Formats: sequence, structure tokens, C-alpha cells
Amino acid sequence: MPNPPLDIVLLVLDTQRSDRLSCYGYDKPTSPAIDALAAESTLFQRGVAAAQWTIPSHGSMFTGVYPSEHQMVQSYSRLPDSLPTLAERLRDGGYYTAAFCNNPLVGVINNGLRRGFYSFLNYSGLLNSHPNQAGIPANLIDRYRSWFKRVLAGTLSNVQDAFARNEMLLELSFSPLMVPLWQTALSFKGNTAKSLQDAARLLINRDQAEEQPIFTFINLMGTHMPYHPPRKYIERFAPHVLKDKQARAYLRQFNSDIYGWLAPLADPLNERHKHTLDGMYDAEVAAQDEQVGRFIATLREAGRLENTLFILCSDHGEHLGEKRLVGHTNAIYNELARVPLIIRDGSGAFPQGTVREEVVSTRQLFHTILTAAGCATPAEMSLTLALSGEDNTHPVFAEAVPPQNVLKLLMQRQPELVQERLCDRTTLAVWNKEYKLVAKNSDQVIFDACELYDIVNDPSETLNLHDILPEQVDLLQDYLEAFYHNQTPVATASVTADNFNDPEVYRRLQDLGYLE
Repeated sequence: MPNPPLDIVLLVLDTQRSDRLSCYGYDKPTSPAIDALAAESTLFQRGVAAAQWTIPSHGSMFTGVYPSEHQMVQSYSRLPDSLPTLAERLRDGGYYTAAFCNNPLVGVINNGLRRGFYSFLNYSGLLNSHPNQAGIPANLIDRYRSWFKRVLAGTLSNVQDAFARNEMLLELSFSPLMVPLWQTALSFKGNTAKSLQDAARLLINRDQAEEQPIFTFINLMGTHMPYHPPRKYIERFAPHVLKDKQARAYLRQFNSDIYGWLAPLADPLNERHKHTLDGMYDAEVAAQDEQVGRFIATLREAGRLENTLFILCSDHGEHLGEKRLVGHTNAIYNELARVPLIIRDGSGAFPQGTVREEVVSTRQLFHTILTAAGCATPAEMSLTLALSGEDNTHPVFAEAVPPQNVLKLLMQRQPELVQERLCDRTTLAVWNKEYKLVAKNSDQVIFDACELYDIVNDPSETLNLHDILPEQVDLLQDYLEAFYHNQTPVATASVTADNFNDPEVYRRLQDLGYLE
């Protein structure tokens, strides 16, 4: 791989399933822009996220280790100072590091994921925050705006704090009447267009970076719940919603039922409701794809794309009723675990128009990016995605630790469902060539309730082969046990983010459904 100056773009499409992109075989034209990117890139057919939700998954992409080692497994977790981040390594290697983030779990909480960025712009919430911003002068008007925002933010925080501490007010804030008002006013999915425009402006104009190569991290939230895509995409992918009052009523209920995003379904999802969720999700995918295409075209027209390692991936997928699950709390089925992973690179390390079939982990993006930047150690270079191949026999793992706030809520409302679905247990998965083993784990029981799937011939995981291929189960269980016993946590899970108890942070997490 070439040495700097090579710009690096890491574009994370939060909550994007790979099986809803046309370049991954979807039969609807949801992703023409991403398809065009894939045609001139290397596409990894079986990219696997290291975890099932944002914080642990980003923690692995930013550190190169699995969640059980970096211990970023809860909303309140904080990355240990002893574990350097990707941005810190690149900054120390001479890169200008900038982030354009639409997810408050990454951009608002002081959990360590912002470490190493010279500039970190957050676009979620009523008042966008700009932590870690450096090198941007402030004139008198800017200072006044900053003062005004602080005063207004303080007032809003007092109001939010009252809602957070009073059970009656908190219950009111999550009623079907109030939730849509909060969601609309706070725009908590961020601003996709603005974040991409700002990222392109930095990469093209290079005002702050001067002569440095640039590492740009971008997180987009377009496919995250709730679903409010532009009308033209609803007409294309979910036209029945515009005509059917019952479908619109269900969608309104779904978009405002944050608890429903977290809990397993007691019964299979109604076929009509499933049709509505599928169509609206597809519409969000297509709307975001258009924005991504505009971003790529802007870089191409400016001549910046050819000197850029461009990585498009996701942190996790999304359940839309499959296996009686909605959202992304505690499972590692393919709807969550399989994510798009597309790498465009002019150096030849990732050839154009190539499809790779081996299972790879998004945690390897850490090693791959450092290698491309000339900052990797020999051990890190050995884990780069450029060196993996179809003859790779190394297993790939994923971990789903139950978010404690979600588990507490489930135990209060549906304890019998927790017991039935083992929601209080950590879920682990291991992939080795054509097979995947999913198992439950707890302090009392290690690796039971196992499920074995053929990931080549049964990507939807409809047939559990546990009783049919016991030798394969034993082999993969051995891998899991070795993995479980060899992971060394860098810090205890009790380390808490500095501002986790901040009412503003609580409010944004509530808006996204991570807190009730």
C-alpha cells in the first residue's frame, strides 16, 4: 500500500443492512450510487460487525480489538486511556483527523471515541455541538452565538433534567403524543446533507489540513429508526403507505413506540406490518444512497477521489421483524451481523470490480487503515483486509452484551419474554469458512443454546444444523472457548463516560431509543 499523502475516508452507514443494497443481491434498486462505487472497488461479501450496536462496534473499528477486550459494551462505558484509538495513531502519524458524526452515542458522550480528532463535528440534536474543534477562528458574532447557545442549552437542560427525574413527566415524554414532537424538534438523526457537504469541503479545500493528508470519519443515521424518508422514495418503495390508512397508523405507532424498538416480539410480526417496515426501510436506504452518491461525485469532480482510500461500511444492521426481533439490541443473526464493506483504492491493494467471499471483521479496518497510512506495526499489517483471502482459516467473532438499561426495562415490563428469549445472556458468534455458530453465555452457563448455520447456502439462517452436524458444532465451540478465555480486558466495565449523567446526553439517548 502507498505511503502518505493518501487521504482516507471511513464512511459508516449506521444501521445499514448489507442485504438491502442492490450490489449485495437485493432485487430492488435501493442503492445505485453505492452500486457504482462497488463496481470500482473491492466488495467483501461477508463483512461481519464485531458487535450488534453502535458503541461496541465503533469501539472495535477504532481500536482493532473485540468488545470483550476494549470493554465498550454499555451506554455508560468509557474507552480506557491505555488503548490508543485509530484517530490518535493517525494524528501521531501526521494526519489531520476530522469527524462528521450524526450519532450522539459517538459524537456527544465523552466515552473516548472522539479521542485523536483535531475536529469533531456533531450534527444530532437541536443544538449541534462541536467538541474537539480546533483551528477555526471565532469572531464577535461567533462568540455571541456560542454564548446564546450556552444559555439556551442550559435552559433546555433544566427542562430535560426535570423530565428525566420525575417519573410522571418521563412517562409523558414517551407517550405516543410526545415522542413525535421530540423527534421532529430535535432532529436527532442529524443532518446527512450538511455533514457530507462539510466533509467534502474539508477534503477539497483543505483549509485546516494545510499540507497534511486527511483522515475523515463520517457517521450517517439515515436508515436508523424512526422512518421518515422523503415522499418520492415512499412512492417508489412503499406506495401502499400513502394509500392505506391502516399502514400509516401502524407506521405512526411504530415510529413513536421506542420500547417497541428494543423488545423482542411476543408474536411474529403481522405480514402487512412487515411489508410496511420493509418498504420504509428501503426508502430510507435509497434516500441516503442519493446523498452518498452526491458526496462521491463531488470528490470525483474535484480530483480528490483518486488519491483517497475510500471505505464504506456499517456498524451493524437491523431486525425488521425477522426471528421475532426488531431493532438491534441483543442478537447476532445476519440481519444485524452482516454489514456492507466496500473499499475503493487506487493503489492496487484492493482491485476494482473484485468480490471477496471470505468472512472478515470490521475490527480489521483499524489494521487496514493504519497499514495504508504507513503507521502500522508488522503485527497490525498481518491483519489488514488486503492480506486476507479465501484460504483464510482464522475464525471471526462477534459479541452481543445486553445493554443494561434495555435489560432493566425488559425485566420490568416483560420478564417472561426475557426468560424465554434469554435476553439477559451475552450472545457470541463465530464464523469459520462456511459455518457460523451462535451461542449464549453467562456467569453460570458457558455456551449453551447453540445454533449452527450454513452461511453460504442459508444466509437467512432458517435451518439450525446443530443436531445434524455435531462435529462442526464441537469445532466452533472450541474456537469460542479459546476466544472467551484468551480475551484480556484492558479495563473494567465500570469505567463510566464523563458526561453520561448530563441531562442533554440523556435526552439524545432517549430520542434514539437507547434509554427509556
